[in-house]
Parts: sequence; structure tokens; C-alpha cells
Amino acid sequence: MARQAQGRCSASQATTVAATLIVLLFLRFHSTEATSTFTVGDTSGWTYNIQSWANGKQFKAGDTLIFNYDASIHNVAVVDGNNYQSCRASPTSKSFSSGKDQIKLSKGRNYFICSIPGHCEAGLKLAVDAS
Repeated sequence: MARQAQGRCSASQATTVAATLIVLLFLRFHSTEATSTFTVGDTSGWTYNIQSWANGKQFKAGDTLIFNYDASIHNVAVVDGNNYQSCRASPTSKSFSSGKDQIKLSKGRNYFICSIPGHCEAGLKLAVDAS
């Protein structure tokens, strides 16, 4: 009677193990709830009077907002509600200036302003709610 050596498995066992690993890897890298990507301002980009752009859209935590703009004249700062109202970025505000910034949304209300003097006051600011 032939015996298998210790530490070896049959072809069917190896196939089962491989299939299980593939499923586990798939689940690890693909969350059950897909995230989405949104371009702020659509084709107009990050520009003045953008506040109504989010109306009618549903955002989730983990979704990505893409801010397209001319980096020589604008930027994007992530601020809190008080700084959004006052149009002031604090020293701890995360600022972006590439002109093609990608920012993931956090759960709750997310606030964005252009921190170039006068731009936020002129309407270059956005508040987005993410579930």
C-alpha cells in the first residue's frame, strides 16, 4: 500500500487551498461597499460659486473627490466648520496645491475652501456630507 509522505497534499487539496487563498485575497482588497470618485465641479472644476455642486449627489465615507484647478491661482484646504464659515484655514488645516488633488471623504460633513485671500469669500468653498 502506497503512503503519502508527510507534509504533502493531494492535487485536490492543493486546488482547494489555492482557491481559498484567492477568495481571501479578493475579499481583502475589495471592500463589500464600493467607493466612488467624483470630480468637483464636473467639467468646470474647482471654481467660484461651487457650493451647489454637491446638491443631489450621495457621498459615502471613503469616496474620493478630485479637485481640478489652475494651481497657479488656487488651492484646496480641508477645514472644520468654523474655518469654513470664516473662510480661514488654520495652521493645522491640510492644504493641497497640485491642481489635480484627490481627497478621500470622512464620515460626516467635510469642508473645503480655497485659502488664497478673497477666493473663499467670493464663493470658492464646498461642504459635502458623507454617510
